[in-house]
Order: sequence, then C-alpha cells, then structure tokens
Amino acid sequence: MLQNLGWNQHSQPGRSRDASTTAVCGSVSGRLSTRRWPYAAGMPGALSLVVIAAWCSAAQSQPAVPTAIERRGQISAQQRADLYGQLKRQAEILEAQSAVLKTVARLVGPTVVHIEADTSQRSSLQVGRGRHIEEAGSGVIIQQAGNHYVLTNRHVIRGAIPSGIKITLADGRLIYPEQVWGDPETDVAVMAISASDLAAAPTGDSDTLEIGDFVLAVGSPFGLSHSVTYGIISAKGRRDLELGDSTVKFQDFLQTDAAINPGNSGGPLVNLRGEVIGINTAIASNSGGSEGIGFAIPVNMFISIARQLIERGSVVRAFIGVNLDGTFGPTMAAQAGLQRPMGAMVNGITPNSPAAVAGLRPGDVILEFNRAPIENLSHLVNVVSMTEIGKQVPLTVLRDRKTIQTTIQVGDRAKFLPPAAER
Repeated sequence: MLQNLGWNQHSQPGRSRDASTTAVCGSVSGRLSTRRWPYAAGMPGALSLVVIAAWCSAAQSQPAVPTAIERRGQISAQQRADLYGQLKRQAEILEAQSAVLKTVARLVGPTVVHIEADTSQRSSLQVGRGRHIEEAGSGVIIQQAGNHYVLTNRHVIRGAIPSGIKITLADGRLIYPEQVWGDPETDVAVMAISASDLAAAPTGDSDTLEIGDFVLAVGSPFGLSHSVTYGIISAKGRRDLELGDSTVKFQDFLQTDAAINPGNSGGPLVNLRGEVIGINTAIASNSGGSEGIGFAIPVNMFISIARQLIERGSVVRAFIGVNLDGTFGPTMAAQAGLQRPMGAMVNGITPNSPAAVAGLRPGDVILEFNRAPIENLSHLVNVVSMTEIGKQVPLTVLRDRKTIQTTIQVGDRAKFLPPAAER
C-alpha cells in the first residue's frame, strides 16, 4: 500500500498563512510543533531540523501569501510568481545544507571500484532464508606505506586467482590485482594494485561511531556501479549472525539502514567527512534485496587484519586460554552478584596459558578487557582476537562477588591450539 509521507495538512478555508506558519513552526520561545516532518529531498532528517528552523524564521518574517494547499481555488499570476519566489528562497536553504552529501559522493566516488571474479563459488552474505548468487562486488582503494590496495570482502573473490579478478576503476579503466590476500574468519580481503592516477580514500576511526551517525554506502548493487545510498548507524557490535559463509567466526558488525544489496559487498560505508568507517558485507533479508538492515565490518578491525595480511601473508590471533560458559545469562549473572547480564564467565583454564599465569579461575566473570567493558562471550572473543600478541592487558574480574584488578599477557593462539581446534 502506498502511503503519502508528505505533510498531513488539510485545507482550511479562510485560514491565514501566518496562522499556518505558527501551527507548523510554533513560537520561537518554545511552542514546538509535533507535526511529523518528512526527510528533505536529498537530506537526512536530523540535518533538516536546521533547515526547518531557518525556514520557520524566514517564513514568519515574510508577507502572508495564500497557497494552493490552503485554498484550492484559482490563484492569480502574481500569486504564482510570489510563490515561486518563496519556493526558490526555501530551496536555497535546503540545497546549502544538502551540499555535504554531494561533496562526499564526489570525493568518494573515484576511490570505489567494481569487481568481477571468475569463480563458481561466489555468493553474497545474507541473514535470512533467501540466498542470492552474486556475480559482482565492490571495493575501495586505500593507500598504505606508499602503495595502493583495494579492500573488499573475501566472499567476493573467493576461489579466484589474480588473473581472474577484474577491477574496473571509476574512470572505466580495467586492471588486475598483482597480489591477493584473504582471511576467511573475518571475510576480509585485500588486493595489491598498481596504476597511474589512483585516488585513495581516507579511513576514519570506527571506534568513535555512535548510533545515529549519518553514513553513505557506495558500491555496485546488482551491477549498477557507483550507486550511493544514505542512512544512519542503526546499531553496533552485532555478533553471532548466521551468515551464508559459516567460516566467518569473528564478527563485530556495524548495522545500518543505508540500502545495501547484493553487489554492494566490499564497498565502503563512509561518514559525512568522506572517511571510510566500514566495509559493507552482509544484509538481513528474506527477499534477497535490501530490507533496511545491512552490516559492515568496522574499518579499524578491517585495517588491522589487512595490515597483517600485507606484512605477514596471514593473520596471527591472540589467545588467553579460557573456556567460556555459553549458558551465562540473567539467572547466573544475578547469582554472581551482577544487576544485569554482562561480561563472560570462565568455566575452564588451559594449562600454562596466559590465563593460568594470571591466576584466573573457573567461575570468574571477566568484566573488562584492556579497559573495554565486555558485553558477552562473543564480544570477549572478538576483543581478544584483535589484541596485539605479547601485549600486557589490564583485566577486571568479578570473583566471589568482589571486583579484582589484574593483568594478563596475551599469547599467540597458534602456539596453544592446533589449526583444526581453532574456533
């Protein structure tokens, strides 16, 4: 069913324009209207609040002009001219505010690439019943130590050799990667490229993102290259998603309502400063298309993995040597002395592991790791795995209803667990 999202304003004969303006704007001293405002054209809702305030101020200072909405009868040629003049002034305010989106799109566009990989195993990551076979993906160019690389998702290029991966630049040039690396446990892939006049995107700090921040998604949905959509950060720290690729074990996704579809995989999620803050990776959908729930790997996590792949050729993950209780919930949290479920409960210690050296015990609840509050089991696993090996980390533990401060030196997981046992 189609729904009109415009103003719900009924015609009221004889009502003056000044009265209408007051009803919409309210007085400057505090009568704020509860009228539901639609998004301005090309403009996120929160930014449009500034526009609304400016419009109200301008509108209340202008002479009253009857409008076609208020009076459905014929209006004179002079009234139409006056209305067009009024509309022009109002549009200029909106256009000035929306210019930031246009600027971001112009800056980011040249850094985004379209990727086609010659592999029969290519598929999009998707939460839900549908499963879409993806024929292409996206990527974004960054610069590290003077060299250029394309960041994308591993599932976009999985199974393809460098000569089977076509990278189409924004200016239409076709190139192939010189080297390709991938990490199946995070779905991170990075490709070394070389060409003249490459534009690289700056990266932001995904740790500073807050729910409600505006973002733009750029990519090639359904093969439509360089498509731009916008939305907000809807949630952070999405983990334990049942993705189409079961090898993605370490998850800490950003959630966004910016439209992401098959083909957007590997494309950048950028902030209003034009900085990459995530790599679009998956969607939650029963239809196979965008339903307003998309997921992106935070750029800090992505870059950390990509840098290891470039420097070492593989990813080395940290390990502390604790077995965690997956049944830890509200009842057990209350028994431990917590007001709400938080942290991760230890139910076993690996002999001679960092946890054993630090004196951790079964029954301990790890509340903070490296001064970061721990939400749950999967959160601790992700935080530990992204920690630099050998680093001495402060730890906050709840034991016998008392908080204990200690430190732990994280180790190399490969030295404690054989590859087949890693999880």
